[in-house]
Order: sequence, then C-alpha cells, then structure tokens
Amino acid sequence: MDRSFVIENARERQRLHDLVSRMTDRELNLPLEMGWTVASALAHLAFWDQRSLILLRRWEMGEAVALSPIDTDLTNDALLPLCLAVPPRAAADLALASAEAVDQEIEELSPDLIARIEALGDRFRLFRSDHRRMHLSQIELRLNAK
Repeated sequence: MDRSFVIENARERQRLHDLVSRMTDRELNLPLEMGWTVASALAHLAFWDQRSLILLRRWEMGEAVALSPIDTDLTNDALLPLCLAVPPRAAADLALASAEAVDQEIEELSPDLIARIEALGDRFRLFRSDHRRMHLSQIELRLNAK
C-alpha cells in the first residue's frame, strides 16, 4: 500500500513549523487577498485540518465512510470573520497543533480504512499536504514581497 501521504504531510508540516517559528507578529498581520491576513490563513488551515481529524475519528469509530460534502467557498466566506478574530500568534499555534494532530491520526490509520478513504477518490483526505502547500506558498510569496 502506498503511504506517500505520510511523507508529504510531514514535509509540509515541517515547512509550516519553520515558517511559523520565524514569523514576527507584524508578519502574521500582513494582508493577503480578499480580506484575509497571514494569521487568518493559518486559522483557516487549522479549521480544515481539524475538520479532517474529526471525520477520520468518526470513520474509525465505524461511521460509514462518505464524502461528507461541504460547500468550501461558502464555508470559507463564513469562516473569515472568525479567523480574523483569532489572535495572530494563537492562529499560528493552532495551525501547527492541528497539522500535527491530523497527521498523527492519518499515520495510524488501518490499511482497510485507508483503502476505503482512497476509494472515495478525494486525495485531500489523506494528503493534507496539498492544502498546506497551497497556503504556505501564498504566505511565503507575501512575506517575500513585503
């Protein structure tokens, strides 16, 4: 069974750690597109990793593995004010703690559950790295442009 998601998740989690550990409070408050800030983007990452963690735990408890559909654009728009309200350093800490928690859960999944999740055809369920990579690249671009 291919478990390359473990390596990719760890790589992007380390990238997140390195980025968060060197950012100043001023950098965490830098604006991004559409009203987001660096810190709110990190809170956004924390939310989606937490959502994935809860789904995994429910699947492990025997609830049927399903897509659990969600309107991501609507959810992200609704989350923006909440993400902006989180203190910047807390958002950074939450992003890292959430990444660590979901990655550990993914690493401990049974081969059977991994197979059932893979059958859903949604790469992001196991490859949390994809979402992190996208936002970390966005943040790094912003930090390099300041």
